Amino acid sequence: MLEPTLAEHPTDVLLLDLSVPTSVKNQNPYPVLYAIPKLLQAYAGLNILVISMFAERGLIRAVMEAGASGYILKDDQATARDLGSVVVSVAGGSIHFSKQAHQLYIKHLSKESNLLTTRQQEVLSLCAAYPNHTTAHLANIMNVSNSTVRNLLSSAYLKLEVNNRAAAIAAAQQQGLITPPPAIHLKQDTRPRQSGLLRRGNLFFNIQSSNAEIFKDNFPPYHAFRNSKNGDVFCFTL
Repeated sequence: MLEPTLAEHPTDVLLLDLSVPTSVKNQNPYPVLYAIPKLLQAYAGLNILVISMFAERGLIRAVMEAGASGYILKDDQATARDLGSVVVSVAGGSIHFSKQAHQLYIKHLSKESNLLTTRQQEVLSLCAAYPNHTTAHLANIMNVSNSTVRNLLSSAYLKLEVNNRAAAIAAAQQQGLITPPPAIHLKQDTRPRQSGLLRRGNLFFNIQSSNAEIFKDNFPPYHAFRNSKNGDVFCFTL
């Protein structure tokens, strides 16, 4: 079971193989589709990336509707080489697709209206009004599950052709889909800029290389550990 591992190791990004069985008794061919919503509900700060050998539109749609933050194909060498940057980006709220998976999912979304749905507009409006709210806070306001909020956001990102919350808010405001922010006149800061490490909260990042093997156990700026009980399942803690 993943829950004891996640409880012992607070995790920002979890990589799940689409076909890894959750138990001997569970013979469902894609058990993670049922596990993802439960994990996201239990661990509000968790982001899940699914890795798979199947480039099938229906599976990609099901994974994203479950609340995943992306879909990576196992033969995607470009993502494997840049896994470090992908993990950091997803931990910050972005989504990521292998190129082929992205094209297939876009075809699914293109069958829907190009405009944002009422619920997608609602969640982006809340994001704009409460920029510091977590997914769990937004889900509580909307009275829905964490996975539903993640699905609404990821679908909105793709329709707006962006990959993170801030860019989606800006794009929706520019297109008149949600209320724009009030005009604020700021004085220009003429002080000299200083270089230094990027800081996020109490964590400092100094990323020297984005090249990393997809199953490497440890590489900065984050720690990765393998859950031996669940096969190819990797957790990343920033």
